[in-house]
Amino acid sequence: MSSLATTLREFLRDLKAQKLRTTLTIFGIVWGTVAIIVLLAFGMGFKRQLSINMHGIGESVAIMFPGRTTKPFEGFGIGRRMSLIEDDVQLLASQVSGIDRISPEYSQYDTPVRVGENITTPLISGIIPVYGDIRNIIPEQGGRFINGLDVRDRKRVAVLGNEVKRLLFGETDAVGRLIYVGTVPFTVVGVMQKKTQNSSYNRRDQDRIFISSSTFASVFGANRLNNIIFTSKDPRHSQETVSEVRTVLGRKYRFDPSDKDAVWIWDTAEFDKFVVVFFLAFNIFMGLIGSFTLAVGGIGVANIMYIVVQERTKEIGVKRAVGARKRDIMLQFFSETLIIVGFGSAIGFGLAALIVQAMQYIPIKDFVGTPELSIEVAFATMAVLAIVSLSAGLMPARRAANLNVVDCLRT
Repeated sequence: MSSLATTLREFLRDLKAQKLRTTLTIFGIVWGTVAIIVLLAFGMGFKRQLSINMHGIGESVAIMFPGRTTKPFEGFGIGRRMSLIEDDVQLLASQVSGIDRISPEYSQYDTPVRVGENITTPLISGIIPVYGDIRNIIPEQGGRFINGLDVRDRKRVAVLGNEVKRLLFGETDAVGRLIYVGTVPFTVVGVMQKKTQNSSYNRRDQDRIFISSSTFASVFGANRLNNIIFTSKDPRHSQETVSEVRTVLGRKYRFDPSDKDAVWIWDTAEFDKFVVVFFLAFNIFMGLIGSFTLAVGGIGVANIMYIVVQERTKEIGVKRAVGARKRDIMLQFFSETLIIVGFGSAIGFGLAALIVQAMQYIPIKDFVGTPELSIEVAFATMAVLAIVSLSAGLMPARRAANLNVVDCLRT
């Protein structure tokens, strides 16, 4: 304890004697610490926002569209158009073990929807109740999503995307009121909560109207699905599930299961895997940039400590002459390095936290997110600081400890 107090007194004495030199040295550590924290925090915020935006479409959703064959199979040529029906949903649910939830989806693009004089042309989707869970369609308070009775009884009820609701009803309540889909009246039973969504297919959910698949088929006379959506029980094995889906459909519709154009499947779980790898590389890159800045500060600390050793050569000789061991000298100068780095990094952490907090008020969240302090950022920064401290302090401290006592006293 007394040794630490002595080291601290000597550090403060040097600080008073060389205020400018010590201040500039500490500033290098402060700037490096701020750089690495802010860069890593920005990378973490960017990753989180992209994940939020992407998952607006749903968690690990796969969307399947019928296409055309591009490979001959069992006597059939290429170019055959595929189509999907509602029975395929039950077929896949029963034969593909990896599927967790699955829903058919009909789509109608050009039917006007009106309330009084307000008219819009949203995408009309015919779905089943589980679709809302798959796609994160959450009704606002006071409303509901399509349920099993709506499907069974072909009820003419609709759930509106929040933007459709705004165009048709403005700020007034829509639940319980009538809308006309073409010439067919529907009762509004729910309005979707606003959500962040920068990826979609066909159209964003805010611009859709959702009705039951049975009602859609009866109103529009449809028997061919636009697409089927499903989620895997284990997103890590989504590719195996997708392959099994193509095998089952290939067996029914006589196409090569390896023909991805016959049934095109957008597997968002695969994109999630890409995002993890991409942002790992991205954050490593950002961390390296910040580390280089901090390393420059560490070099400054090492240079200053070499100068301090040179200035205190006689002091080192006296201490060694009265019984101080090499490790005592080494510990003294290494401790002074730790004090400089620790003091600078503490200020750096504080400034970085203020910068991150201030950036929360800049309107960039929907695009690239905002910097986010996390345990990962703190640990990464402390790891780099530890390396800098060891590198900057160990070599000058070893040099001081290995000085010849006689030469020191002669100086």
